[in-house]
Amino acid sequence: MTIQTDMQTHHAALPKIIAGDINATEPQVSAAIKLLDEGATVPFIARYRKEVTGGLDDTQLRLLEERLIYLRELNDRRATILNSILEQDKLSDELRARINAVDTKTALEDLYLPYRPKRRTRAQIAIEAGIEPLADLLFQNSLPDDLEVLATQYLNPEHDFTETKQVLDGARFILIERISENAELLGKLRQYLWDFAELHSSVQSGKEDTGNNYKDYFEFKENIKTIPSHRALALLRGRNEDILSLELKLPEEIEDAPLGTITNTLALTNPHDWLKDTIRLSWRAKLNLSLSLELINQLKEAAETEAIKVFARNLKDLLLASPAGEKGILGIDPGLRTGCKVAVVDRTGKLLETATIYPHAPMNKWDESLHTLAKLVEKYQPELISIGNGTASRETDKLGADLCKKFPKLNKVVTSEAGASVYSASALAAKEFPELDVSLRGAVSIARRLQDPLAELVKIEPKAIGVGQYQHDVNQVQLNRMLESVVEDCVNAVGVDANTASSALLAQVSGLNATTAQNIVNFRDENGPFKDRAALKKVPRLGPKTYELAAGFLRIRGSNPLDISAVHPEAYPVVERILKASNKPLTEIIGNSSFIKSLNPKDFVCDKFGIPTIKDILEELEKPGRDPRPEFITAAFREDVSELSDLKEGMQLEGVVTNVANFGAFVDIGVHQDGLVHISALADCFVKDPHEVVKVGDVVKVKVLEVDIPRKRIALTMRMNDPVGESQSKNSFTPASKKQQRSVTKHQEIPSNNPFAAALGKLKK
Repeated sequence: MTIQTDMQTHHAALPKIIAGDINATEPQVSAAIKLLDEGATVPFIARYRKEVTGGLDDTQLRLLEERLIYLRELNDRRATILNSILEQDKLSDELRARINAVDTKTALEDLYLPYRPKRRTRAQIAIEAGIEPLADLLFQNSLPDDLEVLATQYLNPEHDFTETKQVLDGARFILIERISENAELLGKLRQYLWDFAELHSSVQSGKEDTGNNYKDYFEFKENIKTIPSHRALALLRGRNEDILSLELKLPEEIEDAPLGTITNTLALTNPHDWLKDTIRLSWRAKLNLSLSLELINQLKEAAETEAIKVFARNLKDLLLASPAGEKGILGIDPGLRTGCKVAVVDRTGKLLETATIYPHAPMNKWDESLHTLAKLVEKYQPELISIGNGTASRETDKLGADLCKKFPKLNKVVTSEAGASVYSASALAAKEFPELDVSLRGAVSIARRLQDPLAELVKIEPKAIGVGQYQHDVNQVQLNRMLESVVEDCVNAVGVDANTASSALLAQVSGLNATTAQNIVNFRDENGPFKDRAALKKVPRLGPKTYELAAGFLRIRGSNPLDISAVHPEAYPVVERILKASNKPLTEIIGNSSFIKSLNPKDFVCDKFGIPTIKDILEELEKPGRDPRPEFITAAFREDVSELSDLKEGMQLEGVVTNVANFGAFVDIGVHQDGLVHISALADCFVKDPHEVVKVGDVVKVKVLEVDIPRKRIALTMRMNDPVGESQSKNSFTPASKKQQRSVTKHQEIPSNNPFAAALGKLKK
């Protein structure tokens, strides 16, 4: 059997392995893999190929895609290793079977370790000098003869082994290398350390003052297995900034336990003293160090994976936030010295006019600014004011309140401006508004993101939106892949108007890319709006396969009512059969809930379309083009609360969740500083994951537990019965500026001995 045959066997086994991972059947996984390999996207497969995959949903398909990438990389590496060992003429049937049996990259590398090309080691030098037979003799429970006498037989002046001590050291080097490359032993020791070792951190000498943000970790230890992701990333960042030193240690009472594991694994029931010393040295000088580094890296990878998942969930919630819809918006990007930038957009997001006003210090042109805004409202009749939540937000909110008094039909909303400055300076913004000042582009973005958060936020690199947890510290390739998937899923879940969408939004549609998206924009600019989906086929470089993948997610308000729905054009014949069977025109069926519910999906099943697709079609006919996003609501900030000093313990407020981390949720309550609702204060029951209770963009009711003005800290609770004042202590909750709280990227951490959490725990009891 050849290595190529081995690889074919592994390839054939992928569906079975992945099926167990995602709780599906082999035929389902095989069908999905085939579609992915043919270029189909996850949104397309999840929505329009349910019969083919047996109804795999987008979550299963994303996991399938992730596992497929991992397992294929594993098999590629397996083939490389097998070929490498074969070239060394050391590939036995037993070793080959073991390599083919492993299912993780770590286990694979363990087996390859003895055969990996390496620099000339002291063990290799000793082997070349003919000392390996001595090492074999010493690798047993009892000494065959006197050590010195035995070693004399292996003196080799030609290789500089002229003394018995050098010979014995050479034998020791050989055995240490042999022990440290034993795959079975490595696996056992790695697991033992993971289960029982503690990660210790300490401050580096002289860094006490500069590393004050890491004060909670100046003298810290915790079992490596239980360290949560946010804490692990904080520790690792402290190490990377040369503030903290990290060391993995076993508790004193079991620090010698690995020595027993080594002797047992190597079947050494009663090793002699020289061999005991060799085992001890192999552990302390080699195995402990290498495995500790490996496990800290494993902790890092696991923490990064969790942080990326947190970011992805927050990003999804933000992208799918409720849109205000087709309303005229007056957007204000607040500022102090540089003034407030103003932009008015119409119902479609088209920019109508811009202005700059100076209502705040040092100019203090309040009345003049109010007059300017009033003229814009009279001229364009916007329905909403979108006020960015950055610097001078609350002051500008008061200006908006005065404006609303003049125009009772006008309402104001404080909007997240995360990433607006990034968009303003981007090439996309420059192309969209070449003549507009960079600062004014931000006001346009703030106005538009109230109309449709998704359409505006896709113009910004996801990492710049700032709802992540240490996103700049994690694996950027993995992060980008995950975030791109989230954006793709969200855009296709909502659907895109082909006649109004920007090229940035169109590029996220299933099957499209930046080039085809721009071609769509250019084509409609030259030829006018698309009248139906079929017209999309005329777009340059939008071939049949691209059309198949994209058409169902593109909405066109034209001659065919089905074109604004999620019914794919390939399924239009099904609708025609429904019309023929009912003897009704499409206009009488669309939106007619009672009639559609009277239909039996089984009556319209055919070779190509089964029950799942028929049900989807009927749901779309009932509510064509329905938006899966929630209804548009906003938080009502109290007019008398705009600064930290206005907050009082026990005060109940409305706020907007701006970020969700593993330890709790940050809430904007309108005082330029997000407050923290610790995970223990999110609900009256035990909460394992904050995302089970809240998501980014949620409007929530909170109560103030504690305010620390000097440190700019706010402790909040969503349990209105919680007493106040009992969490007031030096480390009651995490210090962080508003920017830090939004992105959790500036030395932010919840210590494990958090008195705030402890106090709340006491309150529970």
